[in-house]
This record gives sequence, structure tokens and C-alpha cells, in this order.
Amino acid sequence: MKKFLYFFPVLCFTLPASGFQSESDSGKARLEWILDKLPPDRTQNGTVSYSDSTFQNWLERTGELPPDFSKMKSVPFLPDPLLLNGQTVTSKEQWERKKEQLRKDLQYYITGSFPQTRENLKVRTVSESRAHKVTSRIIELTFGPANAAKLTLEMLIPDGNGPFPVFMTQWNHREWAQIAVKRGYIACVYAASDAKDDTEDYSRIWAGQYDFTRLMRRAYGTFAAIDYLYQLPYVNKDQIALTGHSRNGKLSLIAAAFDERIKAVVTSSGGTGAEVPWRYTTHHYDVEDIALLSTAQPAWLHPRLRFFIGNEDKLPIDQNSFMALVAPRGLLLSTATTEGASNPWAAEQALKSAGTVYSFLNAPDHVGIRYRPGLHGTQSEDIEGYIDFFDFIFKRSHYNPKSELLYPYSFEEWKTNATPVAIQGKRKTAGQTSSETVKNLHWLLGEAPPLVVNAGPELLSKSGNGEAYFGSVLKRPAANEKTGLMRITPYSGFGDYLYSNLYYPRAQADAGKKVPVLIYLHENDYSKGYSDIGHQHEMQSFFNAVLEKGYAVLCFDMMGFGNRIQESQRFYNRYRDWSKMGKMVADAQAAVEAMANLDIIDSNRIYIAGYSVGATVGLMTTAIDPRVAGVAAISGVYPLREGTSSHHTIVEWSDLNGFIPRLGYFKNNPELIPVDFDEILAAIAPRNTLLVQPRTDWTADHSAIRKQVDKVKKEYSRQKAENNILSLYPDDYSRLSAQTRAQVLNWLQLLNNMPE
Repeated sequence: MKKFLYFFPVLCFTLPASGFQSESDSGKARLEWILDKLPPDRTQNGTVSYSDSTFQNWLERTGELPPDFSKMKSVPFLPDPLLLNGQTVTSKEQWERKKEQLRKDLQYYITGSFPQTRENLKVRTVSESRAHKVTSRIIELTFGPANAAKLTLEMLIPDGNGPFPVFMTQWNHREWAQIAVKRGYIACVYAASDAKDDTEDYSRIWAGQYDFTRLMRRAYGTFAAIDYLYQLPYVNKDQIALTGHSRNGKLSLIAAAFDERIKAVVTSSGGTGAEVPWRYTTHHYDVEDIALLSTAQPAWLHPRLRFFIGNEDKLPIDQNSFMALVAPRGLLLSTATTEGASNPWAAEQALKSAGTVYSFLNAPDHVGIRYRPGLHGTQSEDIEGYIDFFDFIFKRSHYNPKSELLYPYSFEEWKTNATPVAIQGKRKTAGQTSSETVKNLHWLLGEAPPLVVNAGPELLSKSGNGEAYFGSVLKRPAANEKTGLMRITPYSGFGDYLYSNLYYPRAQADAGKKVPVLIYLHENDYSKGYSDIGHQHEMQSFFNAVLEKGYAVLCFDMMGFGNRIQESQRFYNRYRDWSKMGKMVADAQAAVEAMANLDIIDSNRIYIAGYSVGATVGLMTTAIDPRVAGVAAISGVYPLREGTSSHHTIVEWSDLNGFIPRLGYFKNNPELIPVDFDEILAAIAPRNTLLVQPRTDWTADHSAIRKQVDKVKKEYSRQKAENNILSLYPDDYSRLSAQTRAQVLNWLQLLNNMPE
């Protein structure tokens, strides 16, 4: 009898320090809130567990309730992988203890538990053939209780004595394996994918003992395949590599985190649950969040993860935790810059976090990211690049195929290069006028370079080729029989050589009637900008509804997002004293200029609507530019001087994404920040303003927001315009829900009904 062990100790689960709630009114209320937000389980894609078809079934069987979040620490940024019991890891012994903790937590919250051994491994050769100097051998492994568990492998072995490096991948990636064999690798293709999955039955075999999810079951199959590889004398045990794409990319990262025999891994476009951390998959980022992914693929993730919808900051671990566990072995993240289910900025945040562990273990060159153009698919050159990385890790080549970061920003580097400024005495204590607010806002956004005014296309007839002019692959909202589409293209464009789409009601335009316009500013959707693919919010129906109310809609990618990612890459090398948000505001003002001059637009009825960063940019633009008649901001108010989330906002905008670097000067004295959102909103008065601020948005302090808005309402009342500001606080996390869309549409209808 042979028994194979993992390279880590057996884990016995206990409840986390915070403790999950016993049956209590607060736990039940939180659960009801979560269930109200969750879409139904798509059980055609798999069941929640062997015993439970749906999440509701699992809840009824286990009796579990959400944790008491009030007793859990908020970690708004990625949890530090080198922090153990509040202290920084400084020794290898401490790191081993941290690894044990991470593996325990990852199983508890994400992957589920799994058998630590595979007993009675038996090997049967099903078939063998040889052609073109390659032997193909189909192997069936059986193991576990009564040898009930099986795994089918195809071994592709080049001629020679070895020992050979090994390229492992899943059944549907056999053509990847073909490339690896050409490069001198043995290929091990195993049945743990949608195309052929021998691991699904593991849930039945170990039912009641382990609750491993589908992704973890497939990872467990990976471990069994390695057990077999370890029996082969022609295998180089120090050169076993693993890769997979999409959901197989997720399982590859999981497998490498739990089995140290895997010496290098490439997670290819794994998206959420792989290179994209959960904290950066919330609706602000328009990726696949916990609610979407857990219900679309009920079998993939542990049902316990769903409790953290709207409380992602309370997760003790995140995807960077898996990455840290791979260190110091080879880890390459791979994604397309513009694929729908990814977030390159978030992937880089995870990479930087895991990179601290690689540096601690003296292997900084063993971790990286590789970008490709296009969408979700790969081509042969990408697989060659993955093998290049394996060759580098295995010292078969000196070439390291890592990409440059798309978001290389560092506050400390910016501060070193920027012109020093004085911050003391910047804030006025009281009575700040609108002109002073605008002046201070300009200061905070940085020193703008000379800006040439571009009148825009002026005529609807100047519609051009749009983004097809340079070959964009992003999918944008489409026109229809009622909707016209003007593609605003450089040479008859707006701003500084920018592209945009203007959707307009055909009937009014054909009748020569001027129409109001809504400039829509998108959220933190790094890979897609204002694209429409329906992950977190489908925009086509919303835009159609706006158009039915007689409005035109103007959309463009803000700088750093969608087709403008590379534009932000070296922004601070080019404009050291300006800011990215300053550029976004300048572009929004350029859009206002273009709309004010366009023949079909009513220049007195230019409105802005935005979500998340788009909402913030919209508020700032409206405060600065009096031509904006009104603004709708969804999750756009982030109090800076006070509130529990003020430090989070300051650090995010100064240190993480570099939207407003000058905020970094105020991290230790936020009371000196020269302008805050109450003053920005007051500068907008008496113009029409709609504020939608969900009550459970952990990125913003709800009580501080209410305090600021109530203060601003007094300014509206002073100007006898109290009906011009509407604030709504839905019992929801931050998202463009159906309710929020309806509220924006109702607001637009109210504006239509206002007297000229």
C-alpha cells in the first residue's frame, strides 16, 4: 500500500477568532439581507455541495449564520501576508506558521477541506501509441476508499532518457501540451476540467468527511497526478510546472498554493478567484463579484464565502494569500488588458502584495505578470511565453518574459519627483466661498499644464469611424431603430484627441429639436471603461431608458481605463505636478465643451451622471464648471477630513491608484485637507443634484456622508433651492441596482418637467 502526503501538516478546523454567530436575531437579519441580494443559484452549472443543491439547502442543513462582522477587523486593503498575530514575520520559522494559518483560513472560507492523503494509489495503462518521436500513454489512477476515486492522465513523452521537466495542464488544454513537448517537456494532461472531469465524484466518495469545492476537487486531482509523476524515474521532480486557463487558471493557483511539489505555475486569465482579489471585485470594479460568481457557479467556491457580500473588507484572507503561499516558487499571472472578467490594476495590487513575500524569501524574480492584447482567449505565442517562464524558473533559459506593470505608480516615487508644496494653513476653518472651494480643489488636483480649448465636432454630421479607427475590441452599447449613434473621432473630436460615443434620440434629432444630454462617467472598470458586457451591470437597457426620456447620452473611457490604460502608465513621468483625477476632470470638462457646441444639444441642459470614481469626477467637474446644469452621483461622496473611512480613501487615492497624490501629504493630518465633499457639494448649489449613497458601502463612512449632506442641504435652503438636492440611502451595498437606475431615471424625468 502506498500513501502520499502533502508538504504541509494536517489541518483540523476550528472556528476563526471572530466566531460565526449562533442563532441570533442579528445573525438572522444579516442572513436575510444577504439572501435578498443574491441571484438564484444556477444549479445547471453544479450544486453547492454533494448534499445540497442550493445555498438555501446548505443553510438549512448546517444552520450556519454570517459572522458577527462587528467583531471582525476591517482590512480595506489586501491583508498583509507577512503579518502574524499583529507582528511582521522576520524568520523562516514564523513564515512556516503563517503558511499554516493561511492554508487553514483559505480552506475555511474559499476552498473547503480535503483529504490530506491519497491511499492505495494504483496505476493502470489503458493504451499506448508512438508517433513522431513522442509516446502517448493513457493512464488511469485509482486511490482512496476502496479505490473508488480515479483520475485519467494522458502522458506525452518525447524520446530520450530524461530526466525531463513536466508541463501539467488540464484535459481541454491538450494543444498547449503539444507545444510544451516540442520544448523538451513531458506533458501530463489530466481529467480535471469541464471537458473531462474525473474529480467530480470525489464529493460523493468523501461526503460527510470533507467539503471541498469543485475547484479544490480538481486541485486534489492535480495532487494525485503528481503522486504518479513522482514514481517515474525520467521525471525531474524539481521541475514540475502547472498552468491552466480561466477556471483552470483558478484551480492551478489553488493547487500550487497547497502542494509545494509544483515548482512553477502560470494562472492564465483566472480573473476573480485567481489573479483578481475579492476586495477589488466589488461593483465599483465591474468584475465578477462574490454574489455573481458564487451563484453562477455554485460548485466552485465554499458557500461560506457568500456571507461576505458587502463585507469583503472583513475577509481574513484574499487571493494574494494563495499567491504568497506559492513563494518562493515560480508564479506568473497572465491576463489580457481588456478582457471582460479581469481587472489589471487589481491583479497588480495582488502581485505587489505577494511580491513582499518573494522579496522576504530572496526570490523577487520568481513572480511577475504577463499581459497580452485582446479579450479572454489565448494563442500559441501566449503558451510559448508561459513555457519561457517555466524555462526561466528551471534555469533552462535566462529570458524572463514578465511584462512591465501597467500601473507602476508609487506615492513615495511621486513625492520624490514632484515639486515640493507647503500644506500648513491650506484649510479655511469656516465660511469657505464657492470660488475658494474651486481654487482649493484645483490645488488638490495639482498643477494643470496649459490646456487648449477644443470646441468639439460641432455638427452631428461629423460622425466618424470611432474606435474602429485604431481597432478597438471593446464592446460598447449599441444603437437601434430609435437611437442614433454619433462616433466622435479625433480630427473632429473633443478634448485632447479623445474618442467617444454619443447616443441620441433619432426622432428629435430628425425633427431638428435640441435635446438635453447626460454625460455618463463610468466606475473603476479598469479593463473595459464604459463597455457593456453585463457582468456587474448591463448598461444598454439603462441608456435606452434615458434616451426614451428624450436625453442624449455621451460616453467615453476615462484616463487609465479601457482603451486608455497605457495613457496612465507614465502619466506622472509626463505631468509630475498634476494628478490623474485632475486629468479626468479636465476630460469631463472637455466633454461639456463639446456638448455645449454640438448642434443637436441644448447647451442649457447638460447633465452628468456617474458611479464610483465616475461619480466623484462628476461632482468635482460640476463644482468647477457652471455649464453643468445638474449631477447624479452614485457612491461618489467620500468624506476626507473625518469618518472611519477617511484614511482608507486618502490612502487609496494617494498611495494605491494615484488619483490624487497630494492627498498623501495629509495622511497624518486630514483636518488640514483644503477641500472636502461638503464644500464641493455646496459649490454646486443651487443646481440640481441627486446623491445615492448605499448604507453598507464599506469604502465610505455612512454617518459622515449623512453629516456632510445635511450640512449642504442647509446651503441649498439658504439659496431657496431645497428641492434641488435629493439624497437617497438604500439599504444595499454599492452597486447600480435596478432600484438605483430607476431613481436616476425618475430624477431625469423630474428635470424634464421643470419649467424652462
